[in-house]
Amino acid sequence: MSTEQVSLRELKKRQTRENISRNASRLFMQRGFDNVSIAEIAAAAGVSKMTVTNYFPRKEDLAWALNERFADMPANAVRARRPGESALTAVRAAFLKQVAEQDPMAGFAGREFAQMVADSPVLVSRLRHFHDYRQASLREALAEETGADAEDVVHKIVAAALTSTLRVLFDDTVRLILDGLDLDEVARRIARDAEAAFDALEPAFGDYAVRTAG
Repeated sequence: MSTEQVSLRELKKRQTRENISRNASRLFMQRGFDNVSIAEIAAAAGVSKMTVTNYFPRKEDLAWALNERFADMPANAVRARRPGESALTAVRAAFLKQVAEQDPMAGFAGREFAQMVADSPVLVSRLRHFHDYRQASLREALAEETGADAEDVVHKIVAAALTSTLRVLFDDTVRLILDGLDLDEVARRIARDAEAAFDALEPAFGDYAVRTAG
């Protein structure tokens, strides 16, 4: 198979995935997540039910299409930190960048989406799973970066503290959006609170996992 054929096939798969996700999001916003079936999503996208489940094994995956980027953000920030940066500094900078950009992965998905999640026990449970996965992902990255034993308690505590902080800030972002504040005001408040939160962690974790030159 030629490179061109492979590229066309990958393009077709991406277009199919985006088509399914777009139609699912439209139906979810119109009727609520729990009131839409896979069969209805398939019909709206013009594909079979099997095609939908091939791309999205669980219905909740359709509502959280970017879950990997959400879950792995802190771990990726730690792995990409510059010489002289600690794990805390790297996660802090990555989160503040998301807030400045009003990234949906920091909770800036809009009021309709926030309400849809709040109204669905399935999606609330899935979000809780992502937060738990995020902590485990960061814990693994810290162990790798510091050479710590998997059962060493320090990297577990650091991962728990950083991801708990991110979770509080995420929840506050969603709450403010549901309260009706515009996204610019939410971003201003969350950026202020994030600075205070990370400042509070600095004395304990500011010197942890600092990357050395070379």
